[in-house]
Amino acid sequence: MAKVSVIGAGSWGTALALLLSKNGHDVTMWSILEDEIRMLDKEREHKSKLPGVKLPDTMKFTTDLKEAVEGKDFLVLAVPSTFTRGTAKNMCPYVAEGQIIVDVAKGIEEATLMTLSQQIEDEIPQADVAVLSGPSHAEEVGRGLPTTVVVGAKTEKTAEYLQQMFASEVFRVYTSPDMLGMELGGSLKNVIALAAGIADGMGYGDNTKAALITRGIAEIARLGVKMGGAVETFSGLTGIGDLIVTCASVHSRNRKAGYLMGQGKSMQEAMDEVQMVVEGVYSAKAAVKLGEKYGVSLPIINKVSEVLFDGKDPKEAVNELMLRDNKAEHTALPWEK
Repeated sequence: MAKVSVIGAGSWGTALALLLSKNGHDVTMWSILEDEIRMLDKEREHKSKLPGVKLPDTMKFTTDLKEAVEGKDFLVLAVPSTFTRGTAKNMCPYVAEGQIIVDVAKGIEEATLMTLSQQIEDEIPQADVAVLSGPSHAEEVGRGLPTTVVVGAKTEKTAEYLQQMFASEVFRVYTSPDMLGMELGGSLKNVIALAAGIADGMGYGDNTKAALITRGIAEIARLGVKMGGAVETFSGLTGIGDLIVTCASVHSRNRKAGYLMGQGKSMQEAMDEVQMVVEGVYSAKAAVKLGEKYGVSLPIINKVSEVLFDGKDPKEAVNELMLRDNKAEHTALPWEK
């Protein structure tokens, strides 16, 4: 049994806390919000974020970050991406040398273009930072539905340790050394999911969705490989797998926000209605900057950014994508003649 704290009590943090508790670990949940912690402690259920999912009496809850961090075998960092750096900075004084921190959020910092693990390492250099990612909606993990994810780490030892900690009969865990590729896949797929939602909201069909998914992963992989990620990662669970589920699922906040925008609502109106952090909105500008920095063409991501921030009409964006110059699907494939 391990002593674990989950830092962040949203839907994903709550679902993972329950999973780890069911695996026999001693689990503490932390939130900066006193009302949230009181509610969790009293109700044993996150009424707004994960209704109907009951938490065991053995689980502990706190707003004291020192109490949550010190003496734990590993920490799960589950705050929204926009709060990752600030939370990591506050955690730093209490993190021991070599203490494992598993980041489970997805995003890229616009100002620095750092992934979340890079931000954590920047703020907590003494930590052993890992990531967990894949097609894994909290609503389904909380209900114990079969799910498969990947743990990425700098060393095989850390990855295999975390694999054992998280794995269960309903939660299969693979390992990977490609943290960068995993994080890029997890972050950029949210931008493509916004595009898929917009298309759904406009009444487009399955053909459009399939095009966005396949050409979207092509964009993500082009950029990821140029930045040093492994091409295999983008054809796996944290690439195409995560992209498919986020573009298609009723649980996807990014798809839902896009759907509302496709129906004519503004970005802010859509985010207000979703009532959760829409990570794709925050990753879009960073993705555009990364494309420019590495000289990689990202036509879908660029158009999503224009719809979000420049007031471009979604129908105009689709027309511009469809009317680009004709080209081969895979330029590396040779012709016989």
